[in-house]
Amino acid sequence: MTEKPGLPGSPFPPHLPQAIHTMSFDHRKYQPAVRPALNNRQWPSRTLDVAPDWCSVDLRDGNQALVEPMSVEQKLRLWDLLVKVGFKEIEVGFPSASQPDYDFVRALIEGDRIPDDVTIQVLVQSREALIARSFEALAGAKRAVVHVYNSTNPTQREKVFGLDKKGVKDIAIQGARWVRDYAAQHPQTQWSFQYSPESFSLTETDYAVEVCDAVIAEWRESGCPMIINLPATVECASPNVYADQVEYFCQTSRYREEYKVSLHTHNDRGCAVAAAELGVLAGADRVEGTLLGNGERTGNMDIVTMAMNLYSQGVDPCLNLSQMDEIIAVVEQCTNIPLHPRHPYAGDLVFTAFSGSHQDAIKKCMAIQEPNELWDVAYLPIDPADLGRSYEAVIRINSQSGKGGVSWVLENDYNLQLPRWMQIDASRKVQAKAEAMAGELSPEQIWAVFEQSYLACSSDNALCNFTLEQDASQNQGLDSLTLHFNYGRENVCLQGRGAGAISALTSAWQTRFGKHVEILDYSEHALHTGTDSQAMTYVLVSVDNQRYIGVARNKDIVGASLQAVINAAVQSKPSISAGTDQTEKTTEPAL
Repeated sequence: MTEKPGLPGSPFPPHLPQAIHTMSFDHRKYQPAVRPALNNRQWPSRTLDVAPDWCSVDLRDGNQALVEPMSVEQKLRLWDLLVKVGFKEIEVGFPSASQPDYDFVRALIEGDRIPDDVTIQVLVQSREALIARSFEALAGAKRAVVHVYNSTNPTQREKVFGLDKKGVKDIAIQGARWVRDYAAQHPQTQWSFQYSPESFSLTETDYAVEVCDAVIAEWRESGCPMIINLPATVECASPNVYADQVEYFCQTSRYREEYKVSLHTHNDRGCAVAAAELGVLAGADRVEGTLLGNGERTGNMDIVTMAMNLYSQGVDPCLNLSQMDEIIAVVEQCTNIPLHPRHPYAGDLVFTAFSGSHQDAIKKCMAIQEPNELWDVAYLPIDPADLGRSYEAVIRINSQSGKGGVSWVLENDYNLQLPRWMQIDASRKVQAKAEAMAGELSPEQIWAVFEQSYLACSSDNALCNFTLEQDASQNQGLDSLTLHFNYGRENVCLQGRGAGAISALTSAWQTRFGKHVEILDYSEHALHTGTDSQAMTYVLVSVDNQRYIGVARNKDIVGASLQAVINAAVQSKPSISAGTDQTEKTTEPAL
């Protein structure tokens, strides 16, 4: 039993196999992130009540993370989508490092494809030749942001560049001077300057302030708008730590009122959106990210999610995401990355309820939700219609679904208005089918289950014809019913009297078959509007204290009611020879 070399802590437990001892999965090789000393943090008590400035980096950061980078045609299609959604700042590439990126920037400018209210942005390292090439790519642009960066965190300072803090700060200062001087050579363009201390979240925060203030000192006399971008190039800590870093930066920077603070969070810990939201609370003005979160490793901050989070709280996100299916289609086509079905707000299944209790709650809330009221529907934080989704996609049926979901599908797809007892019975049958299939049922499959379970018996026990007459003088106001229906291979004639057609039928049924039929519940509705609409009838009956359900549809509401009672009562399997013999061997014409 030995300790792992170079790591602190207790030795490996003796009961573990030797193979486990040699594995590299050992938490002791890592150390927690260092957070700045911030004793009077303000961000926890603030509220996000206004959208930040958005900058899309889909065409640069998103593109460089693809296995197959986008073609110029794909970039132009994505560009058009970003403009349509409403982005006013779009990072369009790294033209000094990539000829396709350079060509794309030129295509935008020379093709006059940049709206007057949109500013393009390019990224460049703090090297003169690359900065010069970037300004060459931007020649003729009306407005542009030149985004210069260099790494500042201790690992890269010491292991990659072999420099001390002063050496790295000198790189940043010199890059700022080159950007300022080359911009002065192109006065026809309205320039903005942006600087990023790459891996800000891994850099000592006080040192990041020192470097960024030195950069701002070089730019502040230029008169050009300035942005300091604080990237979590690799997400290394919980979002609250990142928020502390941002707030510390904003509190201690000498020139904070002279520039915007921007954020660029990555999703290595799965918290990029949360980090950006807390970073804005901590004082940031601007957020960089991508549509649906594409980017290096686990991705960039997902602007769709953060914007919709604001929207769901009644805050205008200043982006139009109403055509979500179009956004998904374009992003998938340009990146060749399919969207996860559980992706927040955008996934195929996010507005879908499989759980029976969820479906029931959604159905009840939707039934009373008024168009002009504040949205208040269980399990749905936003109205799916706001994103161009239909309500038909909200509830889907599998083996976990309940009566609310089944009745929702049958109501919305087939206009059925099932009473509660009918919902319960139908859901059991649909659930059994879903369990047998071990999967989800489509609306068509749900209807097939309903039709086979309740309506197919109408053909076996079809009502052929009936007459209903009233003679007050002879029958004390009771109706007289004569009815023919098929029972197996026989044609049965029933005759009876009662207060209405159904009462007359139950009386005739007892006379003919010797079985007492009691109507426990009854419901009916038209399937459609208009004079040619069919009627749908549901009955719950008791036959000799056993309960049965009958369902029927007919162009005549009385015919539908009689057929539904027959469909229910025949399930008790009455004997054809019972009671008075009223059986006829001829088949009457059907209604």
